Amino acid sequence: MTELRIGVFVCNCGSNIGSIINCSELADYAKNLPNVVFAEDNLYTCSETGLTKIKNGIKEHNLNRVVVAACTPRTHEPLFRGICNEMGLNPYYFEFVNIREQCSWVHQKEIHKANLKARDLVKMGVARSARLEALEKYQVEVTSSSLVIGGGISGITAALSLAEQGFEVYLVEKKRKLGGMLNDLYRISPNYEDPSEYLQLVKKVEQQPKIILHTNSEIISIEGYIGNFYVTIKGQNKVESVEVGTIIVAVGAQVLKPVDYYNYNGKDIITHQELEKLLKENKINQKNIVMIQCVGSRIEERHYCSNICCMNALKNAIIIKERAPDTNITILYRDINTPGTKNELYYRDVRKNEVIFLRYNVNKPPVIEDGKIRVYNNSLKDDIELDYDLVVLSTPLIPNEDNKALSQMLKVPLEENGFFLEAHVKLRPVDFATDGLFVCGSAKWPVSISEAIAQAKATAAKAAIILCKPRFEVEGSTARVDTEKCVGCEVCIKICPYGAITKDDNDQVLVRNVLCKGCGLCGATCPHQAISINHFTNPQILSQINALVERE
Repeated sequence: MTELRIGVFVCNCGSNIGSIINCSELADYAKNLPNVVFAEDNLYTCSETGLTKIKNGIKEHNLNRVVVAACTPRTHEPLFRGICNEMGLNPYYFEFVNIREQCSWVHQKEIHKANLKARDLVKMGVARSARLEALEKYQVEVTSSSLVIGGGISGITAALSLAEQGFEVYLVEKKRKLGGMLNDLYRISPNYEDPSEYLQLVKKVEQQPKIILHTNSEIISIEGYIGNFYVTIKGQNKVESVEVGTIIVAVGAQVLKPVDYYNYNGKDIITHQELEKLLKENKINQKNIVMIQCVGSRIEERHYCSNICCMNALKNAIIIKERAPDTNITILYRDINTPGTKNELYYRDVRKNEVIFLRYNVNKPPVIEDGKIRVYNNSLKDDIELDYDLVVLSTPLIPNEDNKALSQMLKVPLEENGFFLEAHVKLRPVDFATDGLFVCGSAKWPVSISEAIAQAKATAAKAAIILCKPRFEVEGSTARVDTEKCVGCEVCIKICPYGAITKDDNDQVLVRNVLCKGCGLCGATCPHQAISINHFTNPQILSQINALVERE
């Protein structure tokens, strides 16, 4: 057996770790742990200087295991694994110990105990590193084409971006024409842009030879995995099967119809979507207009803020005032959401244009009766009455009704409101947890047009990284089945959230490594302990537990 030679690198991380943990003492402690032949601390291990020190340590001390005690593995583990691989060391011989999020950040008021815990964490990491096994990543062939579901501004942008890079794109839209909500807008906030400028992209899509357009169509089934998705598309007159390497979900959202709110009738009590149409047709001539915000949102049925309603109301108010300065416009609001300095300045400009803002109490919402609006004023501590010729309701964007069916085909989750759930809101905002699948625009949350375009370009960039290569590497830390212990009860098949476990022609349970994410649900629920997870085996985990309980 090859002699274990473990190197430990402790990161100071500026004040993030070093202000709580004594990193030099922690490195000295690590030197005395079993099989550790080298240990040191440095300021920023992820910097060029820090990475060079890891390289030098591997080379000079002939290290065959590397332990880094630093911050979160979610952001930096690929970086350190890459350095190990560059130096000829299997990347799975790398162990990450989190002494920032799990130690210095959460124990700032208990410095002595935090340092003791840091020692325990490093000790556990060293023990586990001694049990690590060399693994290899899997290679999958990649079909260099993509599917974009949804023909709104985000779907159009993503499709064009990929097509202009030379990739074939199947663009599927369930309605008869492209453009989504752009077709219903009069102007776009906060710069009053004409939607027709964006709708010019529709012509570019129709003229782009790399885009195969399917309107009035829907997705019937999706099978496969990254690089090899098999999709069935149903159009008006035919059903077509296509093979793609990546899929981008850009299905957008829909506007809530306020049928149960404020006596909505579509005539003198309308939505902002209907107001946009009247503005297009120049049919606004009412003297007294009242806009009510948060209609159908931030309530028991829908807890969320729809993000774009306030800016939309401000935009429409100022357009009306510019056309007819004598119009009396009152906006009844709970809170005004104008994210960013530019939008905040826009809000101030609207106030200068004699648009009246009245805050209402959520427990005493406005009431429409007898041709007037009665609203409780917090400042006066009394009800006031407003005349109106037109009431405009700000209703939220809500998920599409077919989101659930599509999520089941893709085997991706929805969040509690029914929007698609990204892998991580900050670290992977346009990825799904499943490789090769991406999401953008209001499919995952209500966003402005500028945000939708930015996200669409991000998904196209992510997809292009996969499509530009003939093969794609898939993580090696996946589940494996001990066929001698397995009795074929199929509990693992039912519980796998990624559909990675199935049975072969001989009725044997097998893991499709390309789909497996190594989450461990199957291993934890197997009644016969027939499944283990590569890189998270029982001996590896038990070695950490034993190291923790065996304190000096």
